[in-house]
Amino acid sequence: MLMKQTEVVHKQDATGKSTAVAASTRKGSKWRKNIVLDMMLLPALILTFIFSYIPMAGLVMAFQNFKPALGMTGSEWVGLEHFEFLFSIPENVQVIWNTVIIAGLKMVANLVVPFIFALLLNEIRRAMFKKVVQTIVYMPHFLSWVLVGGILIDLLAQNGGLVNQTLTAVFGIKPIFFLGDGDWFRFVVVVSDVWKEFGFNTIVFLAALAGVNPALYEAAEVDGAGRWQQTWSITIPSMLPITIVVGTLALGNILNGGFDQIFNLYNALVFDKGDIIDTFVYRYGIIGGKFSFSTAVGLFKSIVSFVLIVAAYRMAYKLANYRIF
Repeated sequence: MLMKQTEVVHKQDATGKSTAVAASTRKGSKWRKNIVLDMMLLPALILTFIFSYIPMAGLVMAFQNFKPALGMTGSEWVGLEHFEFLFSIPENVQVIWNTVIIAGLKMVANLVVPFIFALLLNEIRRAMFKKVVQTIVYMPHFLSWVLVGGILIDLLAQNGGLVNQTLTAVFGIKPIFFLGDGDWFRFVVVVSDVWKEFGFNTIVFLAALAGVNPALYEAAEVDGAGRWQQTWSITIPSMLPITIVVGTLALGNILNGGFDQIFNLYNALVFDKGDIIDTFVYRYGIIGGKFSFSTAVGLFKSIVSFVLIVAAYRMAYKLANYRIF
């Protein structure tokens, strides 16, 4: 035994250099093998750099009285004047409040509805029927808000809309001005967003359900647990970690009320309860030609969102031990 171990050691010593060379060669071949996959990321990196990082140079407009004719190099520097103006206008508080309310309602609804739907979908035993249902509820996610907005405007019209006609004929309710009343407008915004996105958001929860150990259900059946008891004691606890992660990370979007949706649905009658930061910036800054002010508002929103994302990430790490890196 000792002689055999000595032979192995001597052999390793004698071929140590060649082994190192072989390891280096394997490392080089692995790098050459992955270079094709790495190059596939290059277009995405280039596009991200062009459209996400280069435009950051325009943030200097937030501290200037920007004039298109003079450009960023010739425009007058005004410091924090636009930020002071942002917090001095009466509409500012209402716009921020509208954004937080609408985004908060969307965040809660888009967490609860997919969670419940995933539980219900998990109980379906026929695979074909389950796939059909999944496909149907996923489809609205791929529709543009321009198209969906046009459909909602026709369906919810006060005069001649299908919804109001049905409410009047079946329940005797007077026509409701869904898109002209602030409270109803918020309700329509949240419900339509949930209808459009809950099928796609269900994917995360279905993935969590796929990772549940089937042995847990078998053990529960042996103990005499019914379907409801299994759901309450096994399924729901298994989904809670990913639910906490999704919920906490969604806090970073608390100032994103959804520009595309609001812009295609709102009007002057609902500005008091439907105007959000993005639409306010578009109307007041872009249409009004106040480019520096709109940049200041966008920078303020980005800073707040960044702080919320960092805080949400820390919460996800503390509550669910979730971390990206």
